[in-house]
Amino acid sequence: MANTVNHAQQWNPELVEIMRQNTLCAPFITTNVRWLDAKTFHFTSMQTSGFKNHSRNGGWNRGEFTQTDHPYTVTHDRDIEFLVDKADVDESNATASIQNIAQVFTQNQSGPEKDALFFSKVAAAAKALEGYHTETDASTITKANVYGHLKKCMAAGKLRRYKGKGGLIMYITSAIMDALEQSTEFTRTINVTQIADGGEGIETRITDIDGVPVMEVIDDEVFYDAFNFEPANGGFEPHAGAHKINVLIASPLTTKVVPKISSIYFFNPGAHTQGDGYLYQERELSDVFTFPNGKDGKVDSVFVDTDTAASVLADIDTAAVE
Repeated sequence: MANTVNHAQQWNPELVEIMRQNTLCAPFITTNVRWLDAKTFHFTSMQTSGFKNHSRNGGWNRGEFTQTDHPYTVTHDRDIEFLVDKADVDESNATASIQNIAQVFTQNQSGPEKDALFFSKVAAAAKALEGYHTETDASTITKANVYGHLKKCMAAGKLRRYKGKGGLIMYITSAIMDALEQSTEFTRTINVTQIADGGEGIETRITDIDGVPVMEVIDDEVFYDAFNFEPANGGFEPHAGAHKINVLIASPLTTKVVPKISSIYFFNPGAHTQGDGYLYQERELSDVFTFPNGKDGKVDSVFVDTDTAASVLADIDTAAVE
């Protein structure tokens, strides 16, 4: 069709940057991915055997190494289109209008959805592991016990090895941050700061415990362990029966948010048959992956503590059935 241009290559870096500045999962976003096809990349892991006692009678102990290729496919495949009537857009400013639509959509929809996908995927990975997930009644976390609770969360499994490398980030609810701020056991400063380095980043309360950054999740709508990404009006919502997350811990060394904006199209009036205006279309592929460690090929770098109560949606669904 005439006047059809794929703007993905032109706009991709700027849209990704906007996403990085407006998501809590910004430290985990990577664009350093070598794509094998439209939505698949490979991760290679290697393991080696260890030392054996040396014999002075000669000879060496032959070790073994195993190299495994892991294909990862991005499966969160989303799209949207907007029709802007010609009367609302000056033709000479059409390109700026594309940018404005993309920016607002990314900030208000795509960015928060990245957080929701990130938190739910990491929570699912942690819940699949023994010793890396707990359930706590959120109302029982108070200023008197919050510090000990968070320290206990950080001590789960093998998280200490990542803490020693400065490779852990903890996310907590606003209520837990409030309790931490009032705790007499906690003496660190809690600051309101930006997550992203440089630019206009999202502001939230941040502190640290034993060198581990602790970030407040103000928008609790993205802080659940499961989401429905197919609601009637689009976007996302907590899945029926989902649990709110109290505490989530992950390492940017092993957990990656992989965005792939595959296509952005802009059609001038007359270049399509959907109305007398400018048509904007975007399709975005993204996903979240937690990779195994390099020691024994196991996942040991994520943790989640969820509230014991299920989401309100579950109660509504149950009432409807009854």
